[in-house]
Amino acid sequence: MSELKTVCQLDKCTGCMACLEVCNFGAIKMQDSFKAYNAVVDPSKCVDCNACHRICQNNTEISFNKPINWQQGYVTNSEVRKSSSSGGLCAAVMEGFINRGGYVCSCLFNEGQFVFKLTNEVSDIKLFQGSKYVKSSPAGIYKSIKEKLKDNKVLFVGLPCQVEAIKLFVGADRAQNLYTIDLICHGTPSPVLLDKFLTQYNIKISDCSFISFRQKAGNSLEGAKTFSPTDQQDLYSIAFLQGIDYTENCYSCKYAQQERVSDLTLGDSWGSGLSPEILHGGLSLIISNTDKAEYLLQDLPVNIYPVDKAVAISQNHQLQSPMPKHKNRDRFFQILESDSFNRAAQKCLSKDIFKQKVKCLLMKVKLYHRGGYYLSCVLKNN
Repeated sequence: MSELKTVCQLDKCTGCMACLEVCNFGAIKMQDSFKAYNAVVDPSKCVDCNACHRICQNNTEISFNKPINWQQGYVTNSEVRKSSSSGGLCAAVMEGFINRGGYVCSCLFNEGQFVFKLTNEVSDIKLFQGSKYVKSSPAGIYKSIKEKLKDNKVLFVGLPCQVEAIKLFVGADRAQNLYTIDLICHGTPSPVLLDKFLTQYNIKISDCSFISFRQKAGNSLEGAKTFSPTDQQDLYSIAFLQGIDYTENCYSCKYAQQERVSDLTLGDSWGSGLSPEILHGGLSLIISNTDKAEYLLQDLPVNIYPVDKAVAISQNHQLQSPMPKHKNRDRFFQILESDSFNRAAQKCLSKDIFKQKVKCLLMKVKLYHRGGYYLSCVLKNN
């Protein structure tokens, strides 16, 4: 058997899909093995142009930006804030950008897939809102963005590895009109794992019209199916938060540091020191990395506060280092080969599951409140 030829080092692929789009001969295929992505080259179609190798961020020296300003805040529109994962800053920036004549590209759930859409319609922003704790695919969007940048400003919102991929693809000649936001990332599992989780409940991803991974207290989805009897953390969410099921590349992520590749970094502002009334609705961490961030943040309907940089970093560990690989990760995936997602989680995350049971007991005596990280979905036939 011939040796597998991959675009970058085996099992280190981020899944950005840029190599698929730069190849004019259809020689690249994404291989998803649950544990890792690999961009695999078909020798029968490859002409050795090396375009895929050159576009790959793993084969390129990355330039990082040192943050120039650290802040925190929230959007004043209570409905936008309520439907956002944190303080709604990202939605506010996207709306402001479109209102100034630009285009926005970000991730949404569509027909069973987490994909990207390029738009200049404010009504589309609600489709982008909410965290997605699964790998998304920018495949098919690169050329559209590059073409649009000829005569328009484009804002790309994604994970750091996706931001870097877009920057490499469009090149320096189109960079002036490109604006970028990276979202602080823990790591991401393959969508095949999400499908395997849902299958336990006789649901396919394609059966869902909407999937939510995180909700605020009092903001439950009407008609949604949840996967925990208490509406607290289900086993998919626990596995994600414990970092047991990310693809291999995430545990050595080069972007998990203070210096960033985007113009603006957004995430949750934990331990902010602000009043409980402010914190209750969600608060965004805002890190400006280039002068373009000023343009993104100008004239927005938001309340902005200073933030303690040291606290912000300590509460967002991916601003220091990647998530460490869970000690039971190999066993988790081994069990998945012949058993269900929940069984694998129960065997490998027993302590974390016990902690959730304690939280459920506290809920009953009103010492702990509903809301937070849990998976729910709305089925198409609802």
